[in-house]
Amino acid sequence: MNEERISGEPAVVKPVVAASAARPAGGALPVLALIVALGAAGFTVYQWYQDRGEETVLRSELARRLADMETQNKDAALRVQQAAAALRETEVKVGVLEAKLAESQNQQVALEALYQELSRNRDEWAFADIEQSVLLASQQLQIAANVRTALIGLENVEARLQRMDQPRYSALRRALTRDIERLKALPLVDVYGTGARLDDAIAAIDRLPLAMDARARPDAAAATPAPAAELPAWERVVREAWRELRQLVRVQSVGVQDAALLAPDQAFFLRENLKLRLLGARIALLSRDGKSYQDDLQAALSALQRHFDARDSAVISTTASLRKLQAAQVQIELPDLQETLEALRKLRVPRAKGSA
Repeated sequence: MNEERISGEPAVVKPVVAASAARPAGGALPVLALIVALGAAGFTVYQWYQDRGEETVLRSELARRLADMETQNKDAALRVQQAAAALRETEVKVGVLEAKLAESQNQQVALEALYQELSRNRDEWAFADIEQSVLLASQQLQIAANVRTALIGLENVEARLQRMDQPRYSALRRALTRDIERLKALPLVDVYGTGARLDDAIAAIDRLPLAMDARARPDAAAATPAPAAELPAWERVVREAWRELRQLVRVQSVGVQDAALLAPDQAFFLRENLKLRLLGARIALLSRDGKSYQDDLQAALSALQRHFDARDSAVISTTASLRKLQAAQVQIELPDLQETLEALRKLRVPRAKGSA
């Protein structure tokens, strides 16, 4: 109905036109189908050829990539071997380091234990050292009578206690200070100087002349005879005869009463006995034995005055030296360190109880 309205033609004409148009269309369909088939076949051939080229390219690319992957796999395997070797070496080094670390830790533990032990016992060791120093000073004072050495030892102990500055040592410091003051107040005994002078006197004994060996000094008047030309001949003869007679017998004074004539061996023993007396005085000096010291020096002086030439300068000098040595003081009342030792004992008792 619509077609009719649009064209405005009668209804009878339409079938004729349709029939005339349908004829030629039925002859062209096979040709068109053939063309379409040929086109499809050509497109298929083209598509096949193109796909085949791409497949070849893909196969080449795949082969290249497979070759690259094989090379990479070989490199990776080599690197894995190197990494494994490095890992084994690292494991060995780590084992060594762990052993050293364990040893270092053990040493550190031992050092810490030792440090704690040292810290714990440092005070005890300091006290033991102080006690030992005081005991040595007491021995020097009582056995050897060496005041100087004992004083030095006590002063060192006092300086150490001052550096420690601990209240529990205050009583010990007070006792130590009093003992030091008592030692400083003692008179000085020059043991070494006195001993050196005794050694000089001993060395001079062998050079001292004996009284029996002394010779009278020539008389000045007799030593200067008158000129022979001024005397007569008979007087000159008498003088010569008198001079010869005087050479035969000589009487002189040696200046020492009861000077004994000694044989050479007795003179040797006299000198050795005198040396022994002086050595005895030296031993008495070192042991602070004042009585033996005075007795030995007095015996040496008596022997020196009796048997040796009192007019000789060496004898005079030795006698004067022995008199000075006899006047020296060698025996003094030495104090003990009982107060300091008692303070140490009181400190030692609480420590012993605490350690027990």
